[in-house]
Amino acid sequence: MSDPGLLAPQRRALILEDVRRDGVVRVAELVDRLGVSALTIRRDLELLARSGAVEKVHGGAVLTDGASVVEPRFEAKAVLQSEAKAAVANAAAALVDPGGVVAISAGTTAFAVASRLLDVPRLTVVTNSLPVAELLRTAARERGDAAPALLVTGGTTTRSAALVGPLADQGIRSLNVDLLVLGAHGVSERAGLTTPNLAEAQTNRALVSCARRVMVVADHTKWDVVGLSGFAALAEADVFVTDAYLDDRARAVLGKAVGELIVVTGPVHG
Repeated sequence: MSDPGLLAPQRRALILEDVRRDGVVRVAELVDRLGVSALTIRRDLELLARSGAVEKVHGGAVLTDGASVVEPRFEAKAVLQSEAKAAVANAAAALVDPGGVVAISAGTTAFAVASRLLDVPRLTVVTNSLPVAELLRTAARERGDAAPALLVTGGTTTRSAALVGPLADQGIRSLNVDLLVLGAHGVSERAGLTTPNLAEAQTNRALVSCARRVMVVADHTKWDVVGLSGFAALAEADVFVTDAYLDDRARAVLGKAVGELIVVTGPVHG
């Protein structure tokens, strides 16, 4: 545990060092490490957020640089909003029909959906997500032909464990899929769906173009976050699945823009 007698600037410097190293910090962990109250940590994060050094999220903060041009790694994002992501993933997975071809984008919420599709019969999954691919490879070893069939795109790897680039884009555009499960770094009325990574945005556009239906999965913390590059307008979402903490204004905007808005109304603790 750090010395609780640290001056506030020293404490904030340590917090910033943590978030730059790991991509994410959590209030509860900082309380234990720095020996101060949760209120003090939240004030520190608020000041760091005002300076543009971090972006506050429920329960902690993630690294940012201007308009969200730096993206935390997959492992860092996976611990954020875990209960909200689980609720969204459960609702989204229930909409996947047996025997179809489903594309699953990179991202932790899309991965949560994939983890709930392992028992869907005769499913074929196309993905540019390395974690999703590993999940399905493991399922294939354990379950044999009962596991979903897997097609992995080529490409180079991003911080979010996505395969992107011309090779990925070319392969994806040659496909026809029934449903795309699509995550996003940010969602806004003005910018639509966005990501900090230009190459990932291009690959996401290819995924959207090959899908008969697009289902966006995003918890409430993604609203009004704008990444560097857009890859889809809100109107391109046939279905948008989110959690109950999405505010009324956002619900109104999405309700008008997307084909169908599904708000998970069960217990969600962010």
